[in-house]
Amino acid sequence: MRPRLLLVLACVTASLAAQPLRAEDAPQSCEVPDNLLATESALPKTADAIKAGKLDILVVGSRSSTIISADASAYPARLQAALQAAVPKLNVNLSVEIQVKKTAEEVVTSFPKLLEARKPTLVIWQTGTVDAMRSIDPDDFRSAVDEGVVALQKAGADVVLINPQYSPRTETMISVPPYIDNMRAVAQEHEVALFDRFGIMHQWNDQGDFDLFSTTHGIDLAKRVHDCLGRALSKFIIDAAHAPAAQQN
Repeated sequence: MRPRLLLVLACVTASLAAQPLRAEDAPQSCEVPDNLLATESALPKTADAIKAGKLDILVVGSRSSTIISADASAYPARLQAALQAAVPKLNVNLSVEIQVKKTAEEVVTSFPKLLEARKPTLVIWQTGTVDAMRSIDPDDFRSAVDEGVVALQKAGADVVLINPQYSPRTETMISVPPYIDNMRAVAQEHEVALFDRFGIMHQWNDQGDFDLFSTTHGIDLAKRVHDCLGRALSKFIIDAAHAPAAQQN
């Protein structure tokens, strides 16, 4: 990979400089249009777990699942906090498995041991970024995602796929759409939920909630984006699980 591309990607991932967050820097609404949170795929096992009061979640992702060492500010932790706030009696046990610089095909090989060890009710699989960076053949990527989803479903877990994050700084260097399209196709084929992180972040950038092109906001910007992503993902999961309103109070 070209050195310049590596440098830009490192900046985007690590610092989506770092002065303390001020009141005037607080995020705007970061609302998500209903169409970007809509899914026809249900999460039946997640729904049962919510009713039972205990939900085990495994997040499988790359470096963009973290914010350097500030794990409590990364979207998985913000998701956990948002779920527990939305369903106060729910015990959310969330673990994160970071697969650094691994393609979807490489990640899938780790699923058997992960599923045996963690026994998650819900697996949130964030993928596509590394494959796009390495220019993996989109058809091979689709086959790997398909294989992974089948393995997760056979293990008895609900599945939520998360596509790559949006970055206007890398649009001209990485062709992400083919990978996004293939993830959507696999999600539709296997009737699993797809959280459109790319579309959501694109919307936030376009409407001025976040300036994702700038490199001057560093960690503060990353924390704000991750907090919004965590809250949006919480709503997405609760809606897909069709949790009764009474359980969310």
